[in-house]
Amino acid sequence: MTYPNTYLIEHPLIQHKLTLMREKQTASASFRHLLREISLLLGYEITRDLEVVEKTIETPLENMQAPELSGKKLCFISILRAGNGLLDGLLDLVPSARVGYVGLYRDADTLEAIEYYKKLPKHIHNRPVIVVDPMLATGHSAIAAIDIIKSSGANRIKFLCLLASPEGIKNFNEAHPDVPIFTAAIDRELNDHGYILPGLGDAGDRLFGTR
Repeated sequence: MTYPNTYLIEHPLIQHKLTLMREKQTASASFRHLLREISLLLGYEITRDLEVVEKTIETPLENMQAPELSGKKLCFISILRAGNGLLDGLLDLVPSARVGYVGLYRDADTLEAIEYYKKLPKHIHNRPVIVVDPMLATGHSAIAAIDIIKSSGANRIKFLCLLASPEGIKNFNEAHPDVPIFTAAIDRELNDHGYILPGLGDAGDRLFGTR
């Protein structure tokens, strides 16, 4: 099945590491390390269309025209708290990127996202923005975060997650059809509590060893 505006990144290394992360017995330290590695690989794909310009440089042998990134620096925005697991690896890949945070928690009864924190870089309207959260489950948190980020002026936004559900993709695309989704896997469905099946459990709890 195909999903509109959704890019499935199926690199063998990503899929292998994701399998290790899914396993129940994988410890938090290993889970964090694997997610950091996967985020580097996902980051390579999602930044493929960054704009470059040519500049003159001097190699040990001669001058040449060589490409470098152009425009305002890329911005990563983490949806707290689990988004930080993806953020760390992306910053390894693009250490000069600006970083923002949107804090949301999910109401246990309604599953709706409630904002509790926001800190975004300046000039976000001139920056390419990548919003990160490991799980796109119901989509409520991602939709709310994009609402907040758009209201701050951002207009070139991509969303990056590790796992997505069909329900989450549908909800997200209805709310933000202009924001492409990049993910390593699209799982079967959500359960009655809004968790992705087969999934990997609660990404935040597994990252930080909490319950």
